Amino acid sequence: MYKQNLHTHTCYCDGKNTPEEVIRAAREQGFDSIGFSGHSFTAYAQQFCMQPDQTIAYKEHIRRLQAELSEEFPIFCGLEFDMYSDTPLEGYDYVIGSVHYLKKDGQIWGFDRSQQEVADMIDQAFGGDGMAFAKCYYETLAQLPEYGTFDILGHPDILCKHSENVAFFDEESKTYRHAVSEALEALRGKIPLFEVNTGAIPRGYRTTPYPSPYLLDEFKRLGFGAVVTSDCHDCRYLDHSFTQAYALLKEHGFREIYSLTKNGFVAQPLE
Repeated sequence: MYKQNLHTHTCYCDGKNTPEEVIRAAREQGFDSIGFSGHSFTAYAQQFCMQPDQTIAYKEHIRRLQAELSEEFPIFCGLEFDMYSDTPLEGYDYVIGSVHYLKKDGQIWGFDRSQQEVADMIDQAFGGDGMAFAKCYYETLAQLPEYGTFDILGHPDILCKHSENVAFFDEESKTYRHAVSEALEALRGKIPLFEVNTGAIPRGYRTTPYPSPYLLDEFKRLGFGAVVTSDCHDCRYLDHSFTQAYALLKEHGFREIYSLTKNGFVAQPLE
């Protein structure tokens, strides 16, 4: 099966490795191609993203490597765009649309944080009501296409990062599932692909990939295509838990995943 990762961070944002180190690791791990996806600039939270000058340097660097290696190892220049970012979306081979922050009462809250920080955010922004947080997230996610055109929906239930350790809200409840379904219905036909994201596993937050079984069933019902990514920040884990992700997709009725080629996204059979 064609092996590719399109959600890959480098030292231009919050990744540990240079693009060259990532490419070397990708080739050693048997990848057929690699896509880079630096974090777009977010003025309200600058510790994880590329600064505007870094964004220019990142694009130039990846394009140079792309030209040098195009015949032997395909490279794609992408962006992970955060919903409230104002980074222009032009000039990339693909764009991942993600939500890492919520607007509440005029303040922006980051929730891709430690368990304690999420608990504090729920207390301060949502009066201790975890389900209100979940509903706000999915209402926000549904608005993502208003901010640009995206190829891939990034880690669609990242709010469940700590769910294996603490229940901030009930994922089995009708209220939660209704919020999920409404958001995905709103995104149908606007963002064609979603990712099965294994990134929280090597970092010790989860033992299973995003998204949850319920979301997988909804994505399948609504006709979304799937890509498998590692949301890589350390090239040692570039293909971490891919086999688990493939099995999960097959278990939920998917028979193909999508890979990016020079001719666009192409379906590959799940073997």
